[in-house]
Amino acid sequence: MLQTQQGYHWQLKDEHASIHFNAMASPCELLVDTLEPELVELLAKLAYAETKRIEHKFSRYVADNIVAKINSSCGQVVEIDQEVFQLLTFAEQCYQLSEHLFDITSGVLRKAWHFDCSDNLPSQQQVESCMQYVGWDKVKFEHNSIRLQPDMQLDFGGIGKEYAVSRVAQLCLAHAPNNSVLVNFGGDIQVSQAKKNGQAWHVGIEDPITGKAEQVLQLTSGALATSGDTNKYLLKDGVRYSHILNPQTGWPVVNAPRSVTVLASHCIQAGCLATIGLLYGADCEDFLQAQQVKFWCSR
Repeated sequence: MLQTQQGYHWQLKDEHASIHFNAMASPCELLVDTLEPELVELLAKLAYAETKRIEHKFSRYVADNIVAKINSSCGQVVEIDQEVFQLLTFAEQCYQLSEHLFDITSGVLRKAWHFDCSDNLPSQQQVESCMQYVGWDKVKFEHNSIRLQPDMQLDFGGIGKEYAVSRVAQLCLAHAPNNSVLVNFGGDIQVSQAKKNGQAWHVGIEDPITGKAEQVLQLTSGALATSGDTNKYLLKDGVRYSHILNPQTGWPVVNAPRSVTVLASHCIQAGCLATIGLLYGADCEDFLQAQQVKFWCSR
C-alpha cells in the first residue's frame, strides 16, 4: 500500500510503516511502529512540513531567509526570534566545549576550499584572505538581535540537519505518544521511544571504506550521528585533505578519523560531538571519552 502526496510518500509493511522524502540534500526516512494509515499520514505531513520549514529558514542557499538577512547585514543589527537565539546559544556552547574549534562563522572558508575529490588545493594567501572573517568571538547576539562584522557569515550547516531530526522526533512523540518512531535523515538518527512490544530498532554503523555495517545497535531511544570525510576531500601527492577545516588555521584537520559516530540523547547533541571529535584530530578519542558518551571511530 503506497500513498504518494506532494513531496512525500509512505507505505505500510509487515510490521511498521515507512515515510520517505528528500530534504537538506539527504534522503529522509521515518519508520513508524504502527499500521494505522491515518496516523502514518499525519506523521508524514507533520515531518515533511517541519523539515522543509527548518531547511528554508536556516539554509545558506535560500535568498530570503533569516540567514541571508544576517549574512548580508553589513555590520548592522538584525532582529531574530527565539528559535534563532536558541540555535545561536547552542553554537556558543559548542564553541566553548570545543575550545573554539566548532565555529559556525568558518563556513566562509568554502570560498577558498572546494572539496570535489580533486587535487586543487588553495594557496595560503587564499586561505588567509578568508580567515579575517572567521571568529565566533566577533559575533554579538542577544535574545532579540545579532550583529556580525561586515563580510562575516553564519553557516548552520553543521547543526541544521541534526536539529531537524531532533525536532521531527519530538513532534512524532507529541502526536504519537503510544508509537515508536525512528527518524533517519541521511544517517543521522533519533528514536522517539521503545516500540509497544518493548523491542528495539536495529541500526547499523557503516564502515566508511566498504559501506557495510560493521556494527548493529539496538535502539529503544536516543540518537546517533556520524561525521566523516568519505565523500568530501582533496587528494594531492598522496596526501588526503579532509573537508573538516580547523577554524584557527583555515586548513584541514590533521590525523582525524575517517568517520566518527556518537550516541547521545538527541541528534543535535550527537552531531555536534561527532563533529567536534573530528576537529580534535588525533585527540578525537580522548575528547569523546571525556564527554562520557558511546562512540565509534574509523581510521
